[in-house]
Amino acid sequence: MAENLQTTRPADEGWTTVIRPKTGWFDIDLQELWRYRDLIIMFVKRNFTVLYKQTILGPAWIILNPLITTVIFNVVFGGMANMPTDGVPGFLFYMAGNTVWTFFANCVNNTANTFVTNSQIFGKVYFPRLTMPVSQVLTSLINFGIQAVMYLIFWVYFFATGSGVTFTLWVLAVPFVVLEVMLLGLGVGIIVSSLTTKYRDLAIAVGFGVQLWMYASPVVYPLSMLDNSPRLRVLVQLNPMTSPIEIFRMATLGTGTVTTFGIVYSLIFTAAALVLGVVLFSRIEKTFMDTV
Repeated sequence: MAENLQTTRPADEGWTTVIRPKTGWFDIDLQELWRYRDLIIMFVKRNFTVLYKQTILGPAWIILNPLITTVIFNVVFGGMANMPTDGVPGFLFYMAGNTVWTFFANCVNNTANTFVTNSQIFGKVYFPRLTMPVSQVLTSLINFGIQAVMYLIFWVYFFATGSGVTFTLWVLAVPFVVLEVMLLGLGVGIIVSSLTTKYRDLAIAVGFGVQLWMYASPVVYPLSMLDNSPRLRVLVQLNPMTSPIEIFRMATLGTGTVTTFGIVYSLIFTAAALVLGVVLFSRIEKTFMDTV
């Protein structure tokens, strides 16, 4: 009798679903994540509702934030510091860099507190935990789309006034650049999110760290400005966000420094960050309720 019990399978007893503990290092079921796509969409809607609830201007802040930042960059770095912009209008130069960077920064900041801010939901019902950070980067993608339209409007204006800006064949690479920035932001964000379950200091440091990271990226200065400083140029090129920003400028403004090394390095760094983030996330989600 005992032998029969040991060999009986759940299907033989009429069970349709079997829940087993996840013990591997890479226990992310992408098919399950796809099955919960409706939940991801619901989280995206919730993100918008929570972010702009009880605000006077509402979603208008999606446009106002990068616009005000671009104006400040243009005044401070273009007017007062007189930094070069590779011969293109300073306003467009700064807006191009700021548009890409804001997208990345939002992906990182919004996913950095996934476990801490959603611990009550995680403790009540099961769903793939990765749906939370994925919904955050999709929300950031929508914001980026709105800001990109605003950038395009200004681009048309400067083009019509004969400022010399032009699209290049690199514009075909823009969708891949957007995808890379989104995956890089997701990878870095979930790494930070996984670590904040034990080290709460990271939740405070991440905002400050992202700001410092921006100044290590060619957002307010062109990479060509560092031609006379080889060591500093190499350090900036080791920044995985350097290549996406330069490609976006090359695609829409016809100016920028795009190298094969920069593209390959950025892609490798993005892949490594994403894999490491997913591995950490899959391990931490099993025990984070004990430490959060």
